[in-house]
Amino acid sequence: MSAPEKPLVYLILGASGSGRREIIIDLIDGGLGADESAAVLLAEDETESEFDPKLPNLSRWTWSDGAIDAELPAGATRVFFITSGRASQVDQIEAFKPWLAAQGGELARTISVVNCQLGEKNPPLLAWYEACIHFSDVVLLNRREGVENKWISKFLTHFEKLFYPCIFEMVKGGRVKNPALVLEPQARRMTHVFDEEQDWIVTDVDGEEIDEEDETVEEQEVHAHIEEDPYFARRSEGGRRVKELPDIRDFL
Repeated sequence: MSAPEKPLVYLILGASGSGRREIIIDLIDGGLGADESAAVLLAEDETESEFDPKLPNLSRWTWSDGAIDAELPAGATRVFFITSGRASQVDQIEAFKPWLAAQGGELARTISVVNCQLGEKNPPLLAWYEACIHFSDVVLLNRREGVENKWISKFLTHFEKLFYPCIFEMVKGGRVKNPALVLEPQARRMTHVFDEEQDWIVTDVDGEEIDEEDETVEEQEVHAHIEEDPYFARRSEGGRRVKELPDIRDFL
């Protein structure tokens, strides 16, 4: 008897009030087949929503001492993990990776939902969304009512110039054009933290990176370590993140 396939897990990033639950309902209804069993894990501190009763197999996950406390719902083939939209997305992503491995799940995609009204009103949040999108395969632009097209165009151009490979899609009325395309488990993210095989960095005694093909490598004292995602990096003194981001709670 063959081993059962790992459940596919979708990590859903975004600020509270971005309409993530409404979008997930659309993705499930329009993107999953009849043979699929969906479940939703929602952060405990997310307030109740009118859409909660429509979410299949909804349960809450908790944040305990910097770790995720939850179990993958039994029998689910697709699980949608909604982060706390009032806490650091980077902290949660960092904890999500070991949790997913321990649970025996497989990351299908990371999806960021952008609250365009919130972003237009608060320019400093571009850095916050840039961090989310760094980890994302798909970016869904929601809450576009009343937002100038000029802002949306500028937002998209910003990431085009940085050559982000993720898919950008517009949301209208809580719906996307092609739910199956959004849910396709194909990696299109900048980060490599979820890759099965991660890159190794070789450095000399001074910490300078060395080209592995350099013929003199064997003659030097070198050190090798797995490449660290720039958003996970911390300062040697104090432990603060090297890339410090706005606190989303200041803008909600």
